[in-house]
Amino acid sequence: MNKRKIINDPVYGFITIPSDLIFDLIEHPYFQRLRRIRQLGMTDFVYPGALHTRFHHALGALHLMGVALETLRRKGHLIWDLEHEAAQAAILMHDIGHGPFSHVLEHSLLHNIPHERVSLLIMHHLNRELNGALEMAIQMFTNQYERRFFHQLISSQLDVDRLDYLKRDCYFTGVSEGSIGAIRILKMLDVHENELVVEEKGIYTIESFLNARRVMYWQVYLHKTTVSAEQMMIQIIRRARELVQAGETLFASPALQFFLSQDVRWDEMEQNPDAFNAFVSLDDFDLWTSVKVWSQSNDQVLALLSRALMERQLFRVRLSNEPFAPELIAQLQKQVQAKLGVSEADLSYLVLHGNISNAAYQPKAASIRLLRKSGEVIDVVEASDLQNLRAFSGIVRKYFLCWPREAGPLAFA
Repeated sequence: MNKRKIINDPVYGFITIPSDLIFDLIEHPYFQRLRRIRQLGMTDFVYPGALHTRFHHALGALHLMGVALETLRRKGHLIWDLEHEAAQAAILMHDIGHGPFSHVLEHSLLHNIPHERVSLLIMHHLNRELNGALEMAIQMFTNQYERRFFHQLISSQLDVDRLDYLKRDCYFTGVSEGSIGAIRILKMLDVHENELVVEEKGIYTIESFLNARRVMYWQVYLHKTTVSAEQMMIQIIRRARELVQAGETLFASPALQFFLSQDVRWDEMEQNPDAFNAFVSLDDFDLWTSVKVWSQSNDQVLALLSRALMERQLFRVRLSNEPFAPELIAQLQKQVQAKLGVSEADLSYLVLHGNISNAAYQPKAASIRLLRKSGEVIDVVEASDLQNLRAFSGIVRKYFLCWPREAGPLAFA
């Protein structure tokens, strides 16, 4: 039976579902859950249009993988049909392990378990259901497949994942400075000695891509208002978990209740079917419904945090290039305590500080390599005549300080 379908995507137009296997993966409940997980977490508090989901992004990445593979085929590289399908299956499922609000609660609901690890666990479950049909896809995803460029298309400094999320996030936020020529970049890909490379003429397009990535991180992903909203959600879950584990009864869906009542570590996710089943039924709706109910909680801190998030009375936030002085934080804690009448023990939920960081390009992790006409392969930074491109490879770190709006502005320098 031919299950090929066509989906109308706002970014690329019509996307064709290429095979029965890909169709079955998309139809599976594990994948359909991604419809209910926002791609950009809390970013719609800043950019109201940022309501697209992980489901949208996965389909876009699937489309771009198809473009990349067909480009390599036209340049004379032999790609078997099974490899073609496996690479598309791998990229389709690369984010299937995301929990509610994507990255926001990645280390809050689960005990320091990255979403990539959960994605792989879900892929293994699906592989058993499908009688081993995903074996090659899993090898590509984990970089165990002998042709390394497949993994680089899935996960690298210039993978189809990044190309889609930059283009898609730019489209839905309206931040035009982040626009990239994703298809143009893919058309200039090649393979040299089993490694993914970019043709030399693509240097300026790659420069634009790295600059767009830098802009999107600081203007969208790490926008200070987004940081405030995300930190509030993290503290809401932390407070709810503390109350539940202390024996209090809180409203929550069965799936969310499971993760509030215990600290779920990797061994349990891997071995306990209850933990796995709870996670694959958990989405943004579980959290928002609970936050709405918790805004009326008898617990002052939980109610304050939940009500403020529901009404977009977000915490005030200040960013700095240097760490905030302990004396400044202590003074702010006294100000919050005096204005809100909370206990000293509750201040850790209301005066929040930490850091955010980004590097637009990390050559030590996996460099973007340019193939010159002479056959020489060099790093994109070496090939570029833009001085600021070298600066992109450095990690930029900023420090944040957040506190409740009701406490007023900082009463001191």
